[in-house]
Amino acid sequence: MKKTVAEINEKIRSGKVVVMTAEEVAELGRTLSPAEIVEKVDVVTTATFGAMCSSGAFLNFGHAEPPIRMERIELNGVRVSGGLAAVDTYVGATDCNPERPEYGGSHIIEDIIAGKDIVLEAWGKGTDCYPRRHVRTIVNRDTLNEAILYNPRNCYQNYNVATNGTDKIKYTYMGTLLPHMHNCSYSSAGELSPLLNDPECRTIGLGTRIFLGGAVGYVTWNGTQFNTTKPTNEHGVPIGNARTLAVAGNLKEMDTEYIRGAYFEKYGTTMYVGIGIPIPVLDEDMARRVSIRNEQIETNVVDYGNGCAHVGKTNYAALRTGEIEVAGKRIKATPLSSLDKARKIAGVLKEWIEKGEFTLTEPVRPMPSVSEVKPLNMVQVED
Repeated sequence: MKKTVAEINEKIRSGKVVVMTAEEVAELGRTLSPAEIVEKVDVVTTATFGAMCSSGAFLNFGHAEPPIRMERIELNGVRVSGGLAAVDTYVGATDCNPERPEYGGSHIIEDIIAGKDIVLEAWGKGTDCYPRRHVRTIVNRDTLNEAILYNPRNCYQNYNVATNGTDKIKYTYMGTLLPHMHNCSYSSAGELSPLLNDPECRTIGLGTRIFLGGAVGYVTWNGTQFNTTKPTNEHGVPIGNARTLAVAGNLKEMDTEYIRGAYFEKYGTTMYVGIGIPIPVLDEDMARRVSIRNEQIETNVVDYGNGCAHVGKTNYAALRTGEIEVAGKRIKATPLSSLDKARKIAGVLKEWIEKGEFTLTEPVRPMPSVSEVKPLNMVQVED
């Protein structure tokens, strides 16, 4: 049996659509075949809620009188981009004031969503058309002309498990890693994770409508560091860091329950982002994909203290027990992402679809079939 997105959307509009979360379908897959699942289920909702450093927001402040070309901009004392024309900026999630590293761009974004006042201070050299050289004022969600969440790399398809084999504590974007492999951390919703349910991005591409931060958002491009060269296991799942998504949405419509600023000790700020993606069950192949279970999703264990050396392999069923075995050693495993929040997002998206409030979109451009990630080109540059 085969379906189309148009047919599924008609079921959504008529109230006849059958929607299940990825966890529900994974359980269903224990007793039903892919052929039976495609007959029974129309849409599978997937979700993730984790730290996504490659995130940020475009803001437009509006013009002062007299106008200023903002060449240096600070928001609540945090330096942000001054290279976007006169009164636009991009606030990166990891922007920060080194003297106050625990508060950064991610917190500014959360504060804007919450409707809080933000101190804007900007400087310019002064020109004939933009004579003002300094401005200090208050901006907030209501005074901003536009506030667009635009995240160039979110929703990693899979990610390494991090541990530390040295004799010193390591402070990383994967959290605090204790010496001698006394702990490890991971960041994925496993069988709920969007790109693990559609590993080849058959249904996800440019224009795909998604849940983003509590509002409707869209996939805008393949994410940076989009990588199709990772090896896959017997279930067709890439092992390690693979595909990513670039996503965008209206920040003013979002909810701080699903966009949160965070600080990792001695690493810096990051932002927790909630994303939910509906997967249409078009045929048996998609039914097989969305039936993936945690024990079938493998990833690498790497030593962040020793150049990310590969030290083992595990799966998400083992990680969810809170302890894994690497080289004969039992290691405590801690999630950096929230499974509880991912479950809530998948449930909310399911409800939107069942109520007819959210229909599916077909990509207007597919994701790249071949893409690799190259290291920085290191060459000698003379002063």
